[in-house]
Amino acid sequence: MEPLDEKEIRDSFVNCSKGEAGRIKMPAGLAELPWRDLDFLGWTDPAAPLRALIVVPGRGGEGPTGLVLRRPEPGKSSALKSSMCRICLTEHASSGVALFVAPLAGAAGRKGNTVGEYICSDLACSLYLRGRRKPKMRLVHREETLTLDERVDRAMTHMRAFTDRVVAG
Repeated sequence: MEPLDEKEIRDSFVNCSKGEAGRIKMPAGLAELPWRDLDFLGWTDPAAPLRALIVVPGRGGEGPTGLVLRRPEPGKSSALKSSMCRICLTEHASSGVALFVAPLAGAAGRKGNTVGEYICSDLACSLYLRGRRKPKMRLVHREETLTLDERVDRAMTHMRAFTDRVVAG
């Protein structure tokens, strides 16, 4: 992912007002993030711990697309022993994946319509794909035969499908 500055990030959000986008706290150390290892930018707003944010790079000359998401409340854990991120397909203990819910863009979102996706709870899919971060507890270990580029393409296909659902409203 190419590095983004604060203005580019704030301007990218499609499912919140400009005022809300202006109040979002940027990730700590924005300029020092490992941009080369990121396929998308994801973080939790330190000023609003139930708000998560994702910024996906643009395609074909388009700018990035940012989404405001709602995280589950702490302590609302699943009865499942393990779960899988639907973006990067990393398997985690149940606390390692969370259902993130995004208001739809436009009028549908203003009416309260949302979509959700199960994503790594720390939004670090890119780092899991590259082996730079490991799940805390893995109950099952599966080896993939896909190359890193193929796994990244698959993850970004899943992320863009989720982003497209939000943007379509």
